[in-house]
Amino acid sequence: MTWPATARYRLEPAPGGLGLVQDLLNTVAAGTPPHPDLLDGLAEARAWAHEAAVEWAAATGLPAPHLTLDAEGLRELRTFRETLGKLVARQGEGRSQESGEGAGALGPGVAYSGEAALRLGEDGVVRLEPCGTGWRHLVALALAAAYDGRRADTARRLKTCRNPLCRVAFYDRSRNNSGVWHDVKTCGNAANLRAYRARRREQET
Repeated sequence: MTWPATARYRLEPAPGGLGLVQDLLNTVAAGTPPHPDLLDGLAEARAWAHEAAVEWAAATGLPAPHLTLDAEGLRELRTFRETLGKLVARQGEGRSQESGEGAGALGPGVAYSGEAALRLGEDGVVRLEPCGTGWRHLVALALAAAYDGRRADTARRLKTCRNPLCRVAFYDRSRNNSGVWHDVKTCGNAANLRAYRARRREQET
């Protein structure tokens, strides 16, 4: 799988459709040094949406949706991304424990909805099939992936790097879901060094 935004950070993507949620979050200007925002302009956003749709299809085994974006839709998508990013960051800061509290990427009270249909497959499995048009279809795909991730208990492992200068979205594969950095060598070591220097300054005063 090569999700276009997540691949910029050489990260293994989240499983299944949850990779779309991670990739949408990773379209921001993040990392150290930061990569460009893939939703900065309409041309860039359309290119990302097309590639993301292809990857979503490969991850889910469903036909690739045709995601269209106009200027208004791009503004709505950016707002949705910001809301989603805040919620994922919040759940990664201690609100998604093994008890399952806050385990989904989205919680009650969030002012977003997406259209979806329930489809019975030939294999006898009922699936949630996102639909809609334009940016709403993309939001529906992300919400459905978050819903499926909650049911599979995987959404709580989607986090954003705790380094405030980074905020890259990563999928925590540690056994106890304790990861806080998207890359320990870069963000983790830098944070530990800053903390060490702060303690030294306190000791010297």
